[in-house]
Amino acid sequence: MIKARGLARRFETRQGPVEAVRGVDLDVAEGELVGFLGPNGAGKSTTLRMLTTLLTPTAGEALVAGCDLLTDPAGVRERIGYVGQQPGGGQDQRVGEELELQGRFHGLSRHESRRRAAGLLERLDLTGLEKRLVATLSGGQQRRLDIAMGLIHRPALVFLDEPSTGLDPQSRRNLWEHIRGLGVTVFLTTHYLDEADFLCDRVLVIDHGAIVAEGSPDELKNRVSGDLVVLGTPQAARIAPRFDGATVDGDVVSFRVPDGDRALPSLLRSLDADGVELRSVQVHRPTLDDVFLTMTGRSLREDDRAA
Repeated sequence: MIKARGLARRFETRQGPVEAVRGVDLDVAEGELVGFLGPNGAGKSTTLRMLTTLLTPTAGEALVAGCDLLTDPAGVRERIGYVGQQPGGGQDQRVGEELELQGRFHGLSRHESRRRAAGLLERLDLTGLEKRLVATLSGGQQRRLDIAMGLIHRPALVFLDEPSTGLDPQSRRNLWEHIRGLGVTVFLTTHYLDEADFLCDRVLVIDHGAIVAEGSPDELKNRVSGDLVVLGTPQAARIAPRFDGATVDGDVVSFRVPDGDRALPSLLRSLDADGVELRSVQVHRPTLDDVFLTMTGRSLREDDRAA
């Protein structure tokens, strides 16, 4: 569905040229749900805008939904759906009318637009809202309407740009379930590590305009050396040297061990035999943020907040 080679974009600024994207190679297979993860300024939005024909690459080439990005941008637009960060529905339009209008923009007949709109309303749990003004919908309902608008012409590939930003946790989870059931190839950008972990078959991590990691969430997390064990004990400083790479923060010592759940019983027996007083014990599986930290030396969450 997507094959990009050497995709790059340079911006000219008063301070000089900025290499926003530096020769990205990526492949997305039919039916995949691929997440594009990275901090603000990493090149996510620029790459997405290039792949959706909204921005012309400075260098490189790509096939998107079977069409050449540079020589046939109109063909690309006919075959993809795009859901941006901002609500796409006209706030003073009725839900059913807005979907029908979107279908007409794509060349569908009035009858076919209404038929497809009815199916999408049911599929995305919006049935009964046809006569409601878009402005009266909840945040989650508006995002599902945006997705319906992006699917009205039955594209083979849908781009979702941070689809759950601004939603409350319950609405985000509900939206995730609907995205998982779309049945088309999906390429989405996100700031949320848990969103990428829950939704994506495969994750691409971009930093400073280049892909720094790629794989399924589990494959990426397996690159981190073991599970994180966190012990609360007044003897934290004394026991830290027995664990490779241990860090101490007051009465807390943290370190990584392979397969933490299996290692923990014997570890606790050993500490008890040495008279170590334990106040708390936690075992954490690696996260996608740990992957980013391993690959770049900094936290994705911290980098996002700073940006």
